[in-house]
Amino acid sequence: MANTKEKLFAEFPPVSTEQWEAVITTDLKGADYERKLVWKTGEGFNVRPYYRAENLAEVEYLGVEAGEFPFVRGVSKDNTWRVHQTISVECAKAANEEALKLLNSGVDSLGFCFCDACACEVDVDALLKDIVPTAVELTFCNSNVKSLAALAEKVLAKYADVEKDALRLNFCLDPIMRNLSEKGAFCCGNGDECFDIIAKLIKATAEYKHVRVVNVAGAIFSNAGSTIVEELGFTLAAAHDYLVKLMERGLSIDQVARKIRFTFAVTSNYFLEMAKFRAARLLWANIVKAYNPEKNCACKMRAHAVTSTWNQTVYDPYVNMLRGTTEAMSAAIAGVHSLEVRPFDYAFEAPTEFSKRIARNAQLLLKHESHFDQVIDPAGGSYYIESLTKSIASEAWALFRTIEEKGGYIAAFNEGFIVERVKASADAKDKNIATRRLILLGANQYPNFTEVADEAICECKVTREVKEGNVLVPYRGAMAFEAMRMKVDRSGKAPKAFMLTCGTLGMARARAQFSCNFFACAGIRVEDNTFFKSVEEGVEAALASKAEIVVVCASDDDYATVAPRVKELLGDKAILVVAGAPACAAELEAQGINNFINVKSNVLETLKDYLKKLGI
Repeated sequence: MANTKEKLFAEFPPVSTEQWEAVITTDLKGADYERKLVWKTGEGFNVRPYYRAENLAEVEYLGVEAGEFPFVRGVSKDNTWRVHQTISVECAKAANEEALKLLNSGVDSLGFCFCDACACEVDVDALLKDIVPTAVELTFCNSNVKSLAALAEKVLAKYADVEKDALRLNFCLDPIMRNLSEKGAFCCGNGDECFDIIAKLIKATAEYKHVRVVNVAGAIFSNAGSTIVEELGFTLAAAHDYLVKLMERGLSIDQVARKIRFTFAVTSNYFLEMAKFRAARLLWANIVKAYNPEKNCACKMRAHAVTSTWNQTVYDPYVNMLRGTTEAMSAAIAGVHSLEVRPFDYAFEAPTEFSKRIARNAQLLLKHESHFDQVIDPAGGSYYIESLTKSIASEAWALFRTIEEKGGYIAAFNEGFIVERVKASADAKDKNIATRRLILLGANQYPNFTEVADEAICECKVTREVKEGNVLVPYRGAMAFEAMRMKVDRSGKAPKAFMLTCGTLGMARARAQFSCNFFACAGIRVEDNTFFKSVEEGVEAALASKAEIVVVCASDDDYATVAPRVKELLGDKAILVVAGAPACAAELEAQGINNFINVKSNVLETLKDYLKKLGI
């Protein structure tokens, strides 16, 4: 066998990077290498078109196995994750009934989410009736620190007779994220009382190996429009503030680090999300290690992932199923502790039984049919993923150090640095969505042409919330397009765009398809046409259709003669639009033809302008 391998590889002599580059340069035929082949991410680093072993020469952890410091490949020797679903608790009995159904449907991690007032008042016996605590992980969320701490005492008292090591509980006390970052202030004075309460709860649960009492909700950054690097850097900075504040209260690094849980969003940026979780484990391990814990297991990150809400859409909502599935794949491959897939209708209604079942089954399919849980760190060793991990870790670490220089997360947040940085990233994403450099299917590209917003969907679901002051505000990237489209749907009008295809057939059809997608993004009905043999025939059909907008679709060479003729025949009976950016544009403008759409257009602003002309 050894001889066979030697002979096989002898037939394929190594190819140097210089040789690869020479071939690429030849194939580019003079085109700019950086512009054509290098992906300029918004994360602060660029992605090359290919990677080789030499790109990993400086990566120190490559020989380290899963379950070993610094835990890049995972915190344990397997890749089993818990299937999580959250229940909103208004009635303890009803929440318990839903919980028991979920436990019989494949869920092994339950989340109970409470409103601010009811967490400490809930009937714990009714809520947890018939739930076997040793068979499921239970998570309790509430933004009020006092209320949640009181609930924690009641839950621990209920399970006082259960073996401590068998209990898996998470109490998501998170004043830095849930109060300061989301609401602009701590729920308990200047925060000292919050940290006192958390410190007391850590001491009370010291003997519970699998009970966590702090949850750093980093998902808020992603859902407010941050980059992946910012989500990671800010989340680690907030977690470090917890370490510092709680150790100041007499706790050791081992005591504190073992009680912290992280929640990250996972977006559709498939490979970068895999690398993010791997980089997160690496950086957190090194942060904790700097405080000299007694054992390296204190350096392990407990990471919970939840699929993004930022990229969910109200229009064409079934696409959200696909988004949730690919996001779940990223998290599963990256090796998270637990995962929640948001239902596809989460953005606009209380999730239905059907949507919750599909969300749950996406994970179960990855486990039981695709066997994602049977392979440890399948991305490990990939030149690409390892390079992404290194790049994300480097950029996030630089951001973390910048925050530390400002005095830590709380100080940097109060200074306005965090919100300003996230807002800048969100603005950049919004611009990319408006110009289609960032695609959200069903919203700014390939919309469902015939879809009309359900009357039951409130306009508030597509309206971006505005908050005064220094706070992070989650939103969805598709909202601007959705609000525009819903305005058309609710206007009582049915504006139409007519595709006048003529001239060169190939270009006419291509531009008609582009234009149909363009106008349908605003809910404008489109009438496509295969081809008209003459301009006269096309204009006659356009006038008969009573379309408010007529889009001339032809080749650049045709427009110099075709567009003026259409304008002459059409008159002021419709808005004339030229699809493309022809060289003769200036000549056409001189003749009063001023409307052009092309791939460089700001789709959002252009459509708003047309709606304004239509009186909508």
